[in-house]
Amino acid sequence: MSPRQIKRFKSSREKALERMLQTRSHAWEEVGLARQLGQRAVKRARRQALVLLPLLAGVLALYSYREDLFGSGWETPVRIFTVIALVILGWAFARDVGRAIAPDLFRRMDPGTAGTVGFLLRLTTVAIFTVAALRIAGIRPETLAVGGAFTAVVIGLAAQQTLGNLIAGTVLLSARPFRVGERVRLQAGGIAGTLEGVVSSLGLLYTTLAHGEDRIMVPNSIVLSAAIVPLKEPASVDLRARLDLTVKPTTVQELLEQAISVPLRSRPDIGVEEIDGDEVVMRIQATPEHSRDGARLADEILTAMATLTHEHAQARAGARENGADAG
Repeated sequence: MSPRQIKRFKSSREKALERMLQTRSHAWEEVGLARQLGQRAVKRARRQALVLLPLLAGVLALYSYREDLFGSGWETPVRIFTVIALVILGWAFARDVGRAIAPDLFRRMDPGTAGTVGFLLRLTTVAIFTVAALRIAGIRPETLAVGGAFTAVVIGLAAQQTLGNLIAGTVLLSARPFRVGERVRLQAGGIAGTLEGVVSSLGLLYTTLAHGEDRIMVPNSIVLSAAIVPLKEPASVDLRARLDLTVKPTTVQELLEQAISVPLRSRPDIGVEEIDGDEVVMRIQATPEHSRDGARLADEILTAMATLTHEHAQARAGARENGADAG
């Protein structure tokens, strides 16, 4: 292939990937993934990671030169400060790194694999900084083995919920009862009965479910103890309508909300795709609560749009007749 052909091939491949990401982003918006893929959130996460990295290096440098800077009398305060700073900054750094690489993961992998890889990356980063903080604190594996009972009691009382959720998240990752993007129903006493939604993220402490426009953060320990019922995600009704330019998306939104009686996952999504002369092409998407209502939902949307088109056709015809009479 010539250099020009290679360049064209690379350009077309990049455009295809971009279109795929945009298409997935539109579909993932309903399950809360668009928040992770937003350019503003990604840029903010990258900026924060770039700020945290030199801070972490500065904390380690401060500890390395503690005697030259503060003398031997400040050994214990500097050590305590270093341990606390490493844990806090390391946790924030792991969070920002996971958010910064989210678009690349979701571009190259399916939602389930991307969510799992992101979780593993955050967990590994936190583990590295935690181990470093323990070493600086003077806690070695031998020390943990000798004083394991005392350490277990202190840590268990101080951070029982946090460690429980962290361990539960690791178990969920290995067992994989569900994946990111799947719809599930949780049944447990900790959530006062049942809870249904689409898994939008697997965090270190929480599993996030999206239910319509709401995001529900469930502690991993509760998810691990709950009965998990996988649910089939209904297919959405997706159509394009060519309407008069005077028709506003808000008008279509209000009309559909009045005409649709089928329970929906969320409000119908109305978008403008193009303007052609005195006409506008709108894209209408709606997802039923249950798969069995898909055909009825399509019927109601078509009926509402047909009514709207007929009304505007009559208005145009009346305007032309009035113009002809005036002439």
